[in-house]
Amino acid sequence: MNSLKCMQRSYVNFLKVMRNNVTYRTFFGLSPSLRPLESKDGFVGSGKQVFLHQKSSSSTVETERVEDSFLKWFLLLIPVTTFGLGTWQIKRRQWKLQLIEDMRCLTTAEPIDLPTDPTELNNLEYRRIKVHGRYDHTKELYVMPRSPVDPEREAREAGRLSSSGETGANVITPFYCTDLGITILVNRGYVPKKKINPETRQKGQVSEEVDLVGIVRLTETRKPFVPHNDIQGNRWYYRDLDAMAKVTGSEPIFVDGDLASTIPGGPIGGQTRITLRNEHMQYIITWYGLCLATSYMWYTKFIRRVPL
Repeated sequence: MNSLKCMQRSYVNFLKVMRNNVTYRTFFGLSPSLRPLESKDGFVGSGKQVFLHQKSSSSTVETERVEDSFLKWFLLLIPVTTFGLGTWQIKRRQWKLQLIEDMRCLTTAEPIDLPTDPTELNNLEYRRIKVHGRYDHTKELYVMPRSPVDPEREAREAGRLSSSGETGANVITPFYCTDLGITILVNRGYVPKKKINPETRQKGQVSEEVDLVGIVRLTETRKPFVPHNDIQGNRWYYRDLDAMAKVTGSEPIFVDGDLASTIPGGPIGGQTRITLRNEHMQYIITWYGLCLATSYMWYTKFIRRVPL
């Protein structure tokens, strides 16, 4: 709404500036350079000066007509452009909704066996997989700070800078797949700050083999303002699969354990964030609102000839 009001004021001010420029160039219908001269006794010159006066008046009227026509069609670009931007945002919104739906389908589909071919894995992000094996709790990694995932809340707050006050870490644990003979990395889930130390959650540090269903995740690139991973201090701020694999001696394969994988007393699974920002409806309303407002002002100024 603020941007709409700002655009309206700018549009009106632009019209006033253009009108004042035309007024400055003309004085009672005459160009300043061609204004009739007065004699010492106060009388206006005649003869050739009158002829020049008439000629300059005609020339000034023609100039004003050309300027008015140019201004009219130039200012029409504003509502046309804002209409195009609003239509483009409709298409962007449809694309975003389809992307969200595709991700939802991937994260709720029947799990498949984990492929070990890296090329195949690159095309399976957010795909549910299943593995069987056991955890190696001696090589835990901690990704922090993290807040617990609440899909419903995140859908409501998508695009906001604020977040819940509760923070902790995601516990990344090497997982030896007995059926595949390889070790992968599993995000077991969220723990609050007071539970980061594994000594505080011994009940969840199971040693027996378990079945695990999770979601494939790929490596991340560090974003601006995100700290570099502190490998020595075991503080990770983003998923660097190559570095994590080197530290733990595992393959660079990363899986988010689902909520059902939660072991009582251990980290809370289901920490995959799949909510995408979708603010396109706000943009649609803003651009179409600007189009409507500037179209009305253009019609009022150039069709109805009402001064703004």
